[in-house]
Amino acid sequence: MWTGDSPTWETDCIMSAVDEQVCTAPTLGPPPLPAWALALADREVAAAIDVPSVSDDIGPPFVPRRAWPVRAAQAVASGLEWLIGGVALVVGLALVAAIPLLQFASLGYMLESAGRIARTGRFTAGFVGYRQAARVGSLVLGAWLALLPLTWVAALWRSAELIDPHGESARRWGTAVLVLAVLSSLHLVAACFRGGRLRHFLLPSLNVARLRRRLRRGGVYTSARDSVWNFVVGLRLPYLFWLGVRGFFGGLVWLALPVLLIAIGREAALVGWIGAFLLMVVVCHLPFLQVRMATENRFAAMFGWRAIRRLFVRAPLAYWTAIVATLLSAIPLYLLKIEMVPRQAQWLPSLVFVTFMLPARWISGWAYGRALRREQPRWWGTRIVTRLALVPVVAFYVLLVFFSQYTSWQGQGSLLEQHAFLLPVPFLSR
Repeated sequence: MWTGDSPTWETDCIMSAVDEQVCTAPTLGPPPLPAWALALADREVAAAIDVPSVSDDIGPPFVPRRAWPVRAAQAVASGLEWLIGGVALVVGLALVAAIPLLQFASLGYMLESAGRIARTGRFTAGFVGYRQAARVGSLVLGAWLALLPLTWVAALWRSAELIDPHGESARRWGTAVLVLAVLSSLHLVAACFRGGRLRHFLLPSLNVARLRRRLRRGGVYTSARDSVWNFVVGLRLPYLFWLGVRGFFGGLVWLALPVLLIAIGREAALVGWIGAFLLMVVVCHLPFLQVRMATENRFAAMFGWRAIRRLFVRAPLAYWTAIVATLLSAIPLYLLKIEMVPRQAQWLPSLVFVTFMLPARWISGWAYGRALRREQPRWWGTRIVTRLALVPVVAFYVLLVFFSQYTSWQGQGSLLEQHAFLLPVPFLSR
């Protein structure tokens, strides 16, 4: 048996595949072996030294599984973050919608979320800015919780001042308010520096220690400035504003003629019926025209109604679902247009408008994307039944729009306040 620099052979000889003769190992080394013998030798050596061969799939490194309490806490934290992000997003859109001119960014966000769903085919793609909204919501909620002790002590101080303005109790409570205000300010600064998450406001000692170490290294101002700048830039407010402007004026072009004819219909009934019929046609196309404009980022896409008709035959049920969801979500909101609300509280009805209309935009994006991914039209019977099923829903919506000019605060001007397709606000003039 031959032993040398090469691994020890398990057999004294290996039969040659060519001449079927016995091969013995000479002193200078082993003879040339055929491929099957080399492969056999490699497997034997690998098994002997317990080393996986090159062709074996080693796989990813082993990561120990965390204990179930840790995983449960992480699941709760993730769910809480998504909940805070959803609430903060809806409230933020409502506040933006109540600000003149800036309200176009609210419409732009809805169109952008619908466009992303249409491009990807996933509803989760429509949750644009959820992480940023969760960070802002966590910061606001954490700051409110951190300031609760200061608010409570300040209330006691005011009560002591009312009872005895120059007494010892009032002076002590005043000193406590001053000290607590300084400590709360330091705590808020440190928590915001760490990232502004909810857990950062609940652990003040860790925040102070982290801030002290960061101040020793330097560069605190530069890091904070860059983080805030990146956060603001990540919101993409100019893009959302411009997208909302295009979506608004494109929808206004489609709605102007039918609405004008309906307004004239108070004096000429035939003209009003023509306007109602045109509005029914526009309502069946406008949501998907706006999604098409957001998907392709082209204003000219707002007027490609033939493309919408071609896509309708590919997913008629999805289109029916989207139109019904849009109109049914818009109908209850006309009750909030009866009475004018003060400017300071205008964001409250806008909150309801955003809550109803944002899911409708998501469904429209889903229906448009579903039609894009299908190549063959559906059965002709399904298309006919779907069109017939749309008639009563669309007719009821148009009838409600006609009577809204008698119930809304704006009168005939309310005919242009189509919150289902334009700005998600009750009154455009405010």
